[in-house]
Amino acid sequence: MRYLLDEHIPPVYRTQLLRDEPELTVWAIGDPGAPPLGTPDPQILEWCEMHSFLLVTNNRKSMPQHLADHLAQGGHIPGILVINPDIGIGQMIAELTLIAGASREDEYQDLMVYLPIT
Repeated sequence: MRYLLDEHIPPVYRTQLLRDEPELTVWAIGDPGAPPLGTPDPQILEWCEMHSFLLVTNNRKSMPQHLADHLAQGGHIPGILVINPDIGIGQMIAELTLIAGASREDEYQDLMVYLPIT
């Protein structure tokens, strides 16, 4: 499982995820090899598709439409996981860790899932 953290996700998410699951691949927008800061959401979805990363975001407003547009153009995406800012970081990290450890590679393909799922 590979996660790409949207640029608005606090860096503590990566730190905690890798502390809990050092085998995970967790990149953030702006990292070398990842889309640069300020990349438009449609391009981020294209990058996630090409590189097989699940997007972790807090974008509840425009991301559903971007995903619908991406799919309508024949694209696919490993998935989008939307964190809940009203839930503590610890619970969100636990959710992401659970998803990484208990999910099939294609389980969230073309889906936008709002956390928490447990």
